[in-house]
Amino acid sequence: MKNESTIIDVPAETSSAMKGKAPLIGMAKDHTTSASGGYKRGLSIFDFLLRLAAIIAASVAAGTMFTSDETLPFFTQFLQFEAGYDDLPTYQFFVIAMSMVSGYLVLSLPISVVTIVRPLATAPRLLLLVLDTAALAFNMAAASSAAAISYLAHNGNQNTNWLPICQQFGDFCLKSSGAVVSSFVAVVFFTILVVLSGVALKRH
Repeated sequence: MKNESTIIDVPAETSSAMKGKAPLIGMAKDHTTSASGGYKRGLSIFDFLLRLAAIIAASVAAGTMFTSDETLPFFTQFLQFEAGYDDLPTYQFFVIAMSMVSGYLVLSLPISVVTIVRPLATAPRLLLLVLDTAALAFNMAAASSAAAISYLAHNGNQNTNWLPICQQFGDFCLKSSGAVVSSFVAVVFFTILVVLSGVALKRH
């Protein structure tokens, strides 16, 4: 009596069938990359809009301070009472610094556009982070020093017998104070820009 054996053939998966499963992983990775790219592109667009707003704030600060001259309506034969930003070195520094900050922001716009076109690129964001941090420190120095002088102009200092001049030069003080406020608005925009760049680099 012959032993009968049953042979069950199990079809092996062909290479083409195995290849058919491989794209599933690739598709998942592509989906994750696409979602990350869309998130970063949104941050880049917000970055660009913030730069436009910071340009306006810094330009208004520099322009307002530059045009803050005031001449009193009364004068003598030898004296004419006038106040201007160029009478105070701190205000001169303020005008120069805010003008440079405005120029930097304009030059940084093309780099911001690059981050919109290539949201996953690291180099442009890192460059903006470094330059924005330096500009933030420069802007803060100008705003803080000008704020100190504006405080003295409004309140004076009894210990040093510095009299307040804003009672006489009201328009000058009003414009200079408005320029200082605008410069601090630019500081806020810069701070947000630095935070945005840090968040985008962290999620890279």
